[in-house]
Amino acid sequence: MKDLGQTLVRREAFSEIVIGNTAVVRAMVESGVRSVSAYPGSPTPEIADAIAAIPAEKRPFRFEFSTNEKVALELGFGAARSGRLSAVFFKSVGLNVAADSFVQLPLLDIPGGLVIILGDDPGANSSQNEQDNRHYSRMSYMPVLEPADAQEAYTMFKTAARLAARHRTAVILRLTTHVCHAKAKVAFSALPPEAPEPAWGFYPERENYIPLASTVFPLKRRALERLAAIEEDPEARGTNLVAGSGSSRGVITAGTAYLSLLDALEESRPGSRRPDVLKLGLVNPLPRRAVRDFLRAHEEVKVLEELDPVLETEIKALAYDEGLTTRILGKRDIEDRMGECVPATVRDILAGTWPDLFAGPRPAPLPAAASPRPPQLCPGCGHRSAFYAIKKALSPEDVTVADIGCHTLGYLPPYRMGGVLLSMGHSTATASGLSLFREHRRVVCFLGDSTFFHAGLPGIVNAVYNGHEVLLVVMENGTTAMTGHQDHPGTGKSFNGPAPKLPVRAALEGLGVKNIREVDTYRQEELTSMVREALAEPGFKVIIARHPCMLKLTRDARRRAGAAWKVRQVRVDPGTCVKNHECIERFACPSFQARAGGAVEVSRDLCIGDGSCRQTCPAGALVQDKEEGR
Repeated sequence: MKDLGQTLVRREAFSEIVIGNTAVVRAMVESGVRSVSAYPGSPTPEIADAIAAIPAEKRPFRFEFSTNEKVALELGFGAARSGRLSAVFFKSVGLNVAADSFVQLPLLDIPGGLVIILGDDPGANSSQNEQDNRHYSRMSYMPVLEPADAQEAYTMFKTAARLAARHRTAVILRLTTHVCHAKAKVAFSALPPEAPEPAWGFYPERENYIPLASTVFPLKRRALERLAAIEEDPEARGTNLVAGSGSSRGVITAGTAYLSLLDALEESRPGSRRPDVLKLGLVNPLPRRAVRDFLRAHEEVKVLEELDPVLETEIKALAYDEGLTTRILGKRDIEDRMGECVPATVRDILAGTWPDLFAGPRPAPLPAAASPRPPQLCPGCGHRSAFYAIKKALSPEDVTVADIGCHTLGYLPPYRMGGVLLSMGHSTATASGLSLFREHRRVVCFLGDSTFFHAGLPGIVNAVYNGHEVLLVVMENGTTAMTGHQDHPGTGKSFNGPAPKLPVRAALEGLGVKNIREVDTYRQEELTSMVREALAEPGFKVIIARHPCMLKLTRDARRRAGAAWKVRQVRVDPGTCVKNHECIERFACPSFQARAGGAVEVSRDLCIGDGSCRQTCPAGALVQDKEEGR
């Protein structure tokens, strides 16, 4: 695709190969969305990339990265409450952050309509768990559509938008990792004629927007009635699909499990009783009429879904209530509740359910030939220098607490920094709890600058207010690095251009922190001394360990310089090197490579010429080229 941004706002119909996240943006444009807000987190950040590709003057909606998922959701609600169709997107565990406001949405009237794009992550490809957020939808009475591929992500967003506007509510579009990232050829419609701007829709003098004890029951009744209306809405019912040839067997499935099912059935034995399929697009509320009719038409039905037996539980309850005799087969064991429904897994599930479906056992997988490749910090990363320096100031008995971000990788060898991890922003409060019974141990916790603004402030306030004996190290790299270098309130920039800069130090001072130090992480000896001094002092204290993200810095420099971009790379002086491997075993920059006889070389492909490693060699064998190269 030559120009993604121009393509996404083309007026005529067209087809293009795109990922699901990109397809959703075209659906936003076609649907008349006016406000989009988000917090970055995989598998959804590419939605923002596609939005950014649209020239600002042609972008038909306002977009922002909010400080966290709760704020993004509340902003979307406010925009939709004013009468504008709005959309919000974030990753699976982001719903935990937004939950306090999320569960209230179905109780309220939302005239503009709100679509919540939720990036669930079966298999925990980029998350700390693989939570099944369909449970949230049932708890809050919120409808959910679940596409299987990029084409359905596009069409179902438009369906969700129409349902949300028609029923004046919020609708979840549940995307999973494969739907977000897999490419497919998508047929896009022409842009509709421009509609007039919706009228202002917020009139508190006319309607009740406050769920008090005396009003909750009527609001809950309306939420349940709205959910029932969506179940019977012809457009919602149209997202379900039945395929088959009258077999006595059937499979009820949804999402990417449907595509894996089709792949697995391609291997079925000729003449076998191949099952019919009911694919659900509407997964909450359960489309009882479609499910009931499918159950009545089959003797055995397998429920195939990723993660928890959500559909299975509801389908079995429906069959019991209806007095149906269909045998319903669901999850067999704990393994069935874990990971993604890839074709090989689905084939095994079907073979265990109906052994006659396949001619023989699945071919054995090829042996894994690749050596382990654990994630690691980038060459030149300031976090590496920080961990290397801080570790020197600690004893093996001291306690370190991790947080979410690139610095989470400090837990891996050789640093082993950050012994526990819960969620974004937890580190200061968890460290405070550990400090209560620390005895002789010192407690250190880490927090990234983006997470500092996202969810870190309450824990810091609590530590100041209650006088906890903790050292917080704010790892400030000037970006939201792990999810794609998005800006945050401390950068002085936003998605839409220059923005007021909120310095971390000023925020800490405003929260009442008295003991604050700052240092560039490349000044390793100074950082080590600073940690020792801080740990010897009472109370709560903070070190701002600052260095710009070198991946972003070098990319930006390359983009500006083009072919002229050069760096002074580091090399090993073989005559000086004593082969003690401090650079490999304790500093652990991936640019260093061990060679025969214990010799060390620097990869010319990986070294970015930052020189932070030179402080680590006791023999002084690491030198920088005098001339710029590469």
